[in-house]
Amino acid sequence: MQRHAGSKMTGTPSSVEHLSVVMTTETADDVTQTTAANVVTPSASGVLEFYFQCAVVVIGVVGSAANALILYGFVASKQHKKHVLIFHQNVIDLFSSLLLVITYALKLGNIYLTGLGGYWLCMLLISEGSLWFAIIASKTSLMVVTIERYLKVVHAIWTKKKLRNWMLYSAMAFVWISAFIHICALTFATSDVVDGVCYGFALWKSPGSQLAYNIWTFFSFYVIVLLLFVFCYWRILVAVRPQARVMAGHSGPGPSTSQTNSQQIQTSIVKTMILVSALFAISDLPMQIYVLLLTAHMMNSTA
Repeated sequence: MQRHAGSKMTGTPSSVEHLSVVMTTETADDVTQTTAANVVTPSASGVLEFYFQCAVVVIGVVGSAANALILYGFVASKQHKKHVLIFHQNVIDLFSSLLLVITYALKLGNIYLTGLGGYWLCMLLISEGSLWFAIIASKTSLMVVTIERYLKVVHAIWTKKKLRNWMLYSAMAFVWISAFIHICALTFATSDVVDGVCYGFALWKSPGSQLAYNIWTFFSFYVIVLLLFVFCYWRILVAVRPQARVMAGHSGPGPSTSQTNSQQIQTSIVKTMILVSALFAISDLPMQIYVLLLTAHMMNSTA
């Protein structure tokens, strides 16, 4: 979604020919060029786009296999019922990886879209609508997992008394529903098929509305998420350190008690989630900055 938000296209579909930024959903109209000898050869941009799409498919396959293996480990160890939200997070990540493979495999096919079937294929897959639905759901789920970890560690007594399974399932439902409404509204408002080509997240009413949405997305799905991570995991670390000292003081040379094992599992989960949060902050920042700069540049060029 954010990747396409920077593409310069506003107004009616006839303005497609004035695009200044090559859309990743565009077919191979510019993949070939006629040389002086009238020999059709692949253009440099077309070749790079082809290899990029192949690389994305490979990444999706690897991600699907990794997440499937993690889910199998959860089920085999019967931990999926104890850590419902983390299991749910991996389900979303597997779903995202599978959609990544399907979406970019379709892009490699360079399908000429016609009729109602072509329209829905564009809206659901080639525009990357379904893919970004899963990505937004994953980001929202990460926030839910972080809040749950925070409550279980920092407010452990309250959590044992008040937190119920229906609350966790409601949170999971919210993750899917909110992402679905968000992406559906955006996809159908800014995507369409023009001359057999799918333009995803490109048909904005004005550059100003495009920039406003990108700024909102940056704060909602990066800044706020990052602030939540920092606050929750900082409080968790402050709470865990005294507990770790107490457990270390009571542990003897004999076998570990069930309480000690539970504490170690919770600590391990917290460390893993901190690592995931750090990787999210590092990997997502370049794209967010790129989208904002590209949209601002487009507004200046149209002014």
